[in-house]
Amino acid sequence: MTDPARSNRLLWLLFIALGFMWGSSYLFIKIGVEEGLPPLTLVASRLFFGFLVIVTVVGLAREPLPRSARQYGHLVVMSVVNIVLPFFLITWGEQSMDSALAAILNSTVPLFVIVLAPLFLPDEQVTVNRVVGLAVGFVGVVVLFVPDLGVLEGNGLLGWLALIGSAVSYAAGNVYAKRNVKGLRPMIPALFQVTFALAISAVLALVIERPIGRVAVTAEALFAVVWLGVLGSGFAYLGYFRLLRDWGATRTSLVAYLLPVFGIALGLLRGEPITGSRILGTALIIGGVALVNSRYGKRRIFGPRPAIARGAPTTTSGGPATTSGAPADRG
Repeated sequence: MTDPARSNRLLWLLFIALGFMWGSSYLFIKIGVEEGLPPLTLVASRLFFGFLVIVTVVGLAREPLPRSARQYGHLVVMSVVNIVLPFFLITWGEQSMDSALAAILNSTVPLFVIVLAPLFLPDEQVTVNRVVGLAVGFVGVVVLFVPDLGVLEGNGLLGWLALIGSAVSYAAGNVYAKRNVKGLRPMIPALFQVTFALAISAVLALVIERPIGRVAVTAEALFAVVWLGVLGSGFAYLGYFRLLRDWGATRTSLVAYLLPVFGIALGLLRGEPITGSRILGTALIIGGVALVNSRYGKRRIFGPRPAIARGAPTTTSGGPATTSGAPADRG
């Protein structure tokens, strides 16, 4: 018989490992671009190794494939919104900013979810805790931005906008998944998102960047790509699905809090600065995300009233800012 205490300890270790795998992605993206890999080429290369891991697991598990053409269409959209676009924006943005700042900015995804969700999901409510959390998180982004305001120009400013754009793209992917990607076992959306994203990014890389014969792949660049693909995409997905099965979506979504922590810690290995504004900005962003996911302050401001089942006690909705569906691969 399984020891519940031991099983719970293993899940917590897996939770921390997932935060590390996703949080470390920003460091290895930075290494890849510094070693001369063009953004689309890096994205396609990491997706190739992630695809190898996921397709192997799905094949061994003999997961049934979707039968509906409409489902495949939604998965193509998801591959663009949830993988190709944010991966490219993060990779391009890290050409002009350090990995720790990229990890911090990308942790704002749940804040953008609460802006987009009520526009497209009829059952989403705007509640007090979500509005306050959004405001606190926005202040955190401003605290991060203000010290660089006088020196940002050109690609530096565009890098900031690219990272914010990647967070918006992930948020849109979460909302789209909840609205359109239903009735599939979690591994299947992950498989087809990665497969379609690999095909799209590989074609774009070959047409736009033409890396064959023009890009010299160093040992450091190859290691970064393999790390990003095998751990940051492949095994991270597997860990996510295990936690999703045993803990549920709400508790598993708390991994978002670990990403800036690991991003900052690993950035120290490369001498990236840790300033007071970064510490304060990170604390405000994490605090804003925590408020969005809080069980307190769920009084509805506007949005649909929760349905009351006959004979059932009154309850309120207003769950976490993260939504169901395929997970976003963070970075």
